[in-house]
Amino acid sequence: MRYTVQKRLVIFSFLCIPVGLLVLFLLYPTVKLFQFSFTNWNGISESFEYTGLKNYITAFQTPEVWTALGNNFLYFILHVIFIPLEIMVAVFLNNKIKGSNFFRSIVFMPYILNGVAVAYIFSYLYNPINGPLNALLGDMNLEFLIRNWLSDSSVVNYSLVAVSLWRFSGFHVILFLAGLQSVPADLYEAATIDGASGFQKFRYITAPGISRVIEIVLFLNVRGALQVFDIPFLMTQGGPGTASTTFTVYTIQTAFKYNNYGLASTLAVILMTIIIVFSMLQSRLFKGREE
Repeated sequence: MRYTVQKRLVIFSFLCIPVGLLVLFLLYPTVKLFQFSFTNWNGISESFEYTGLKNYITAFQTPEVWTALGNNFLYFILHVIFIPLEIMVAVFLNNKIKGSNFFRSIVFMPYILNGVAVAYIFSYLYNPINGPLNALLGDMNLEFLIRNWLSDSSVVNYSLVAVSLWRFSGFHVILFLAGLQSVPADLYEAATIDGASGFQKFRYITAPGISRVIEIVLFLNVRGALQVFDIPFLMTQGGPGTASTTFTVYTIQTAFKYNNYGLASTLAVILMTIIIVFSMLQSRLFKGREE
């Protein structure tokens, strides 16, 4: 009996630290976030007033919020369009070819680079005066394609999405590669004996075999697209004007630039809700397909 009590005390002692950290750094900030979303707190004063749903009404009536969501949606759509290409690259790297391990490392390399370094590298590449991109277009007699890539509101978002694709597509390729390697080779051998074509192998073996990975990548795309911050903030600071402002950039500016922490908390709650809703819809969609 005494040994059982001691065992329970030891287990409880080990659980106290992680549970305490969870409450301190996750649950408590979440509760305070919801509380501040109903106030007019400016982030400085000790007191604040409860304003009810005023912040939520203001958020939905602010044009800049919808512009930012539209920019986030562009990130998501273009990343989703690139999923078939990422799968094709993963299939290519999964083949037993010379130097495949080297190419896997190269594909994954952009993901492990620091976001600040990536932003400054591409800021230099996009430089309209002495940037290599415009110089290359000029050398190829493609002057009509030369643009102010980060100050032209018609192309700035596509320029930033290109940076995001370069940085994160390699990580998705590695995830797809791991999914492909989990598919039994016997299935492909049996399909070859039965005379299945390459497309039939992909449709009936590869695609179902990596469906879980596709679900994970889609969730990462949703979350990443809605939370994208470092690339637009460091490269354009949401400009020109608010042309490249994303939802997170606008939330950060609302809090730290305009000292409206109440509205910023509301935007954070809305962002959290959107991610949860998309996650639930995605789970239902893939659950229905599996059934």
